[in-house]
Amino acid sequence: MSQADPEAIEVSRETAEKPHHVSNEQMNDVLRHAQSLYESLKHVPDGDMVGNIVNTALKLLRDGTNRGDIKLIEKSMGELRYALKVFGPYRDVRKISVFGSARTGTDAQDYVAAAEFGAKMAARGWMVTTGAGGGIMAAAHGGAGRDPSFGLAIRLPFEQETNEHIIGDKKLVNFRYFFTRKLMFVRTSSAIALFPGGFGTMDEGFEVLTLIQTGKSVPMPIVLVDKRGGQFWVQWQQYVEDQLLARGMISPADMKLYKITDDIDQAVQECCTFYKNYHSLRYIHDELIIRLQKALTEKQLDEIREKYARLKVKGDFEIRAAHRVEADEEEIAHLPRLVFEFNRRDQGGLRELIDHLNTL
Repeated sequence: MSQADPEAIEVSRETAEKPHHVSNEQMNDVLRHAQSLYESLKHVPDGDMVGNIVNTALKLLRDGTNRGDIKLIEKSMGELRYALKVFGPYRDVRKISVFGSARTGTDAQDYVAAAEFGAKMAARGWMVTTGAGGGIMAAAHGGAGRDPSFGLAIRLPFEQETNEHIIGDKKLVNFRYFFTRKLMFVRTSSAIALFPGGFGTMDEGFEVLTLIQTGKSVPMPIVLVDKRGGQFWVQWQQYVEDQLLARGMISPADMKLYKITDDIDQAVQECCTFYKNYHSLRYIHDELIIRLQKALTEKQLDEIREKYARLKVKGDFEIRAAHRVEADEEEIAHLPRLVFEFNRRDQGGLRELIDHLNTL
């Protein structure tokens, strides 16, 4: 078990005296068996974290949690485990999540644009993930084709039907809960594309913007794609500027977190060039580690020091090799790293830095 866990699984006097749905004798017997399991898990790779999951689950019994709440945790954890298993073989392939209205007709310009976008992203070696329904989702899958398509469906009492391009495919996951589905959309994506849609599209769009703005998700390209000459996202941005930006509810730098376009090629380019030199990032303690495809020259590093000093809390921008903590990512150990102590507030500025790195 984790030495850092302040509520270790052993039964304290306070725990023993607290009333439970499970008797103290039953709980003590469970915990004795659990202790043996923890000892065995110490010798299994990542067993310490699995032990912590078991530990947390057993606390539900200790806390007297009601059956309905336990069911919520059990079902959601089961969904996440299965979804991670499905995505596992494709972990190293970049994926884009595409959102848009399920009600868009096949003859609509938005449908045609989404199909073209899906086809062009697949041609660039990307996989296309959608909610597996009709409309824009079916268009993106149809354009990409079955093999590079993922479907994250939600069980609804109406409207949602799995589209013909992904139904029956092993890469289709059906979710009971929106929150587990949303987590998988963002966690497995290297980019997000939003086509015109309703509440669901707005929800997904604002959520991913919030996650990136607050640093709870890694930076990624977000493209808001319209039909040629379309005004859907232009009018959406007008609201953002007039009501959110003008009233100080977001900052000007936040406007750099997404791109609006009615040009499919430009949307594809926005997604793909984001990873031209930038590869990925990771925080280790207080430092931000940016992995790059190629090393920076001293001149380029000096330019970054001058232009992006505002992003640092203290110290300097440095070029380093992989940190020992990154030992679990052997496949990218050879990549050079740009390292600095990021203020963690200016996510728009971080996006500017990434865009700059991609020009080098």
